[in-house]
Amino acid sequence: MTVFAVGAQRVPLRAAVRGAMAVVVLAAVAATFFDTASRGPVNPFNFFGFFTMQSNILAAAVLLLAAVLQLRGADGPEWLVPVRAAVTTDMVVVGVVYNLLLAGLPGGAELPWANWVLHVAFPVYAVLDWALTRDRRPLPYRVIRLILVHPLVWILVVLVRGATDGWVPYPFLDPASGYLSVSLYVVGIALSIAGFGALVILISRSEGSVAGLAARVRRTRG
Repeated sequence: MTVFAVGAQRVPLRAAVRGAMAVVVLAAVAATFFDTASRGPVNPFNFFGFFTMQSNILAAAVLLLAAVLQLRGADGPEWLVPVRAAVTTDMVVVGVVYNLLLAGLPGGAELPWANWVLHVAFPVYAVLDWALTRDRRPLPYRVIRLILVHPLVWILVVLVRGATDGWVPYPFLDPASGYLSVSLYVVGIALSIAGFGALVILISRSEGSVAGLAARVRRTRG
């Protein structure tokens, strides 16, 4: 295990990086909130209604918990690895959807550095953390049901709000574009999330993954 010293204490590198990344992400969320508030009143239900914000906060919290458990030398609860798979999938969706569909559109995080952290840096880091670390176990594909819970609940809430108070976080979910169009996007999102979730689970099960290859290289050198 790679460690480095902080004062007289030796800190596992993986835990330190996870903790630092979680703090940066939460700082980006807070900075975006206060920047938005500086330009007018902020409805917290709208601000935190974005999938990007929810996913970044959840993923940062889960990684922070994993870091704390490692620092304490404690085994994580049984549910932690499936939940890590779920938030990793969420971050893949954030990165892919933003960079393919939303980049350059008005709205979202106005601070360039915060926007980059939330939509590029953290999605990439979340995937690398899952692929390169070994503090996880092989997961069954039925975990996809857990992975779908947050996105489907989020979509349901968005559709209800769009039909009632008219607020939608992303233009492709706007009822004004027609419910057929929205329905196709919802089906596409659900299928995409299930597909990304299957890949995340495959990484956990594959000895051919990057982490498995790295482990074999270390054993060979040893």
